[in-house]
Amino acid sequence: MLLRKEFTFDAAHNLVHYHGKCERLHGHTYRVAVVLEGTPDEEGMIMDFCELAGAVQERVISKLDHSYLNDTIPQPTAENIALWIGEQIGPAVTRFNCRLHEVWVWETASSCAIATAVDFQGRRG
Repeated sequence: MLLRKEFTFDAAHNLVHYHGKCERLHGHTYRVAVVLEGTPDEEGMIMDFCELAGAVQERVISKLDHSYLNDTIPQPTAENIALWIGEQIGPAVTRFNCRLHEVWVWETASSCAIATAVDFQGRRG
């Protein structure tokens, strides 16, 4: 079973290793979805939505909202932001009954990148 919660944050970035208009400083209102995979516990939940929100707020939103992303994430493409979020939130949401499944990051209403559990495992070595 999957559990999904969405968040937003505002931030600026520029893509220094890209040649096009996005190499110039600009900003987005990013939309993020954190997806957990698991089985409901004795309370009938994979994870309490409030607990998930608190973990994402503490480990991700508080660091990225109204920031210059390049200070935290080298080459902050949607793909790299999704991977970074997965690295930050994965340990906080891993339980006996669930784990991080996906992170979705939208730069615009129609453009997003999705990092999956396979991507996170590959980065952890």
